[in-house]
Amino acid sequence: MIVEHALLHVRAGEGQAFEAAMRAARPLIAASPGFVAIEVRPAAERADRYLLRVVWTDIAAHRDGFRMSEHYQDWRRLLHGFYEPMPVVEYFGESIV
Repeated sequence: MIVEHALLHVRAGEGQAFEAAMRAARPLIAASPGFVAIEVRPAAERADRYLLRVVWTDIAAHRDGFRMSEHYQDWRRLLHGFYEPMPVVEYFGESIV
């Protein structure tokens, strides 16, 4: 399993609209082969910042599968307009503990 991680910086004041768009976008990513789970958590002490954590079977499921799919184009249309700046995505391996 691989964990995709990104800090999402949402434009000030657009948190509620972003959350609604993320709920609408969830089925798009969930339908992707290799998808395992997703969580998006709001920052406890900072408005308009979210932690995105997606579990995939492997990096290729995200990078070569979802990101190259029509579902990703819809995901982008729903969500990418909220980010300032665009998030940096990183992948993490299995837990060491």
